[in-house]
Amino acid sequence: MSHPLVPQILELAAPIAQELGLEAVGAVFQTNKRPPVLRVDIRNCQTDTSLKDCELMSRALEEALDRAELLPEAYILEVSSPGISRQLASDREFISFKGFPVTVHTTEPYQGQSAWQGNLTKRDEAAVHLNQKGKAIKIPRDLIAKVQLDQET
Repeated sequence: MSHPLVPQILELAAPIAQELGLEAVGAVFQTNKRPPVLRVDIRNCQTDTSLKDCELMSRALEEALDRAELLPEAYILEVSSPGISRQLASDREFISFKGFPVTVHTTEPYQGQSAWQGNLTKRDEAAVHLNQKGKAIKIPRDLIAKVQLDQET
C-alpha cells in the first residue's frame, strides 16, 4: 500500500527531474523506519543514471520538499536509480518494455495464481497482456498489485 503523500511528492519531483534532464519514475515513503525514509527513483532518459544525477536531484528535491512543507517530521531522503529489476508504472514504461520478461503479482489469486510470468505484450484499460511461451494471458488491471521487470539470467 502506497503512502498517501507519494502522489504529491511525485508531482513535486517531476518538474525538478525534467529540468535536470531526468524522470522521476517512482517513490516509496517508509514510515515504519525511524526516522522515516523517502526513496525517490529517477531515470536519465539519455544515458545510464549516474551518481551525479542522483546527487543533483537529491539537492534540488530536498529544497523543494522543505519549501512545500509536505513532510511534517524529520526524514531521510534517498534518490536512486531503480535499476533493471524494477516495477513498471507509467504507460511509457509499459510501451518501452514491451517484449521484456515480467512478473505480474495480483492482490488475490487469479485463475489460481498470485504471480504470473511471461513476456509483456501490452497494457490497456482493462488488463495487462503477457505472452507465456506462445499462450496469450490477460490479467485484469483491477487485480494487479505490481508488474516488475524480471532479471535477465
